[in-house]
Amino acid sequence: MRLSEDTCRARLVPARRGVLATRPVDRGPDLVPVCFVVDREHLAVPVDTVKEKSSTDLARRRNLDRDHRASLLVDHWDEDWSQLWWVRARLELDATPTPRLVRDLDEGLRAKYPPYVGTVFADVLVFVVTEMSGWSASS
Repeated sequence: MRLSEDTCRARLVPARRGVLATRPVDRGPDLVPVCFVVDREHLAVPVDTVKEKSSTDLARRRNLDRDHRASLLVDHWDEDWSQLWWVRARLELDATPTPRLVRDLDEGLRAKYPPYVGTVFADVLVFVVTEMSGWSASS
């Protein structure tokens, strides 16, 4: 059954992880699990320094520099298939978010994910949520 936008938002906001999809020029989509926070019509994904990386120059950022569109998928899996659901947010990179918006999203990320408290993000990718859709096996 299709989910309403309100139901999609209600499931997206508290979700603990999602899969971000961006598009490189030379191949199919790049998919990566991410932490995120939603604030009204914006969604933010940190480029953090908590989880070990070889660099903060990530492919997702380079992909977004070329194509500002992305998608985020969250889902719920259960062996009881009547409990399955997913929500997809279509996103557009906000290349010039206001400092206040970035600060609010930064604070939201730290409130949602305790390991981020006291750390510095290398970047915060800010998106406008342009569309939400979803499906559930049951009402």
